[in-house]
Amino acid sequence: MSYVNTGRVDRAIRLVIGVVVLGLYGAAEPPFKYLTLLGLIPVATGLSGFCPLYRLFGVSTCRTSDTR
Repeated sequence: MSYVNTGRVDRAIRLVIGVVVLGLYGAAEPPFKYLTLLGLIPVATGLSGFCPLYRLFGVSTCRTSDTR
């Protein structure tokens, strides 16, 4: 069972930010070059749909289906 707590827009934004930060890897000089690898975090959360910090704080950006 997978747990998803990020919505579509949130996931897309995370993917774009992560790819941009990772793209800076070639342009940056050490030690900042290696800090760009932190872009893997938003890419991973964007692809998986799960954010551990959202879970910790009880936040979810997923739409809820209210059937009334």
